[in-house]
Amino acid sequence: MMEFGPEREDKVGDYEYNRELNVKKARLNSTLDALLHDPILADVPNNPTLSDVDTLISLELGSAMRLSVLKLDGTSFDVAMMNSATVKDLKLAIKKKVNDMEQSKMGHRHISWKHVWANFCLSYNKEKLLDDNSLLQVFGIHNNSQVYFIPYVMAKGSQRHSKGRKHRFFHGLNKKA
Repeated sequence: MMEFGPEREDKVGDYEYNRELNVKKARLNSTLDALLHDPILADVPNNPTLSDVDTLISLELGSAMRLSVLKLDGTSFDVAMMNSATVKDLKLAIKKKVNDMEQSKMGHRHISWKHVWANFCLSYNKEKLLDDNSLLQVFGIHNNSQVYFIPYVMAKGSQRHSKGRKHRFFHGLNKKA
């Protein structure tokens, strides 16, 4: 009978450990694949944040709403929002959803959201959603409502940084102390 030294036993132990690890990885990948293709979890984003998961759970419990957003090209997408959401929350959810969709379709593509919100606004029942701090419920928005983009140019007085402010800011930097 042939005896193996400690080196041989280590190699056999490593082989068994690696084989066991590979079996566990294969089971995990199989389970993950099944979960990702489960229709119940179809609305979970690819890289969900804790907030995304919390909103989806709230949606199931009835304390959140699913909104459809109609784009100018006639296509639409859904976002999930808490019932207590504001117009600003909706804009942030739209930004996240569109950026995620663009990222998955064509890789990194920059969208100037400052430009988008300066030239378009959201609307519901022909009413413009202009006040970022307003609750969506104030406009009558509820579960399964559809909001849509419409062309809108911000009045010069409502822009955040007017030329006068910029001029005063830079003028102050030019003064010698």
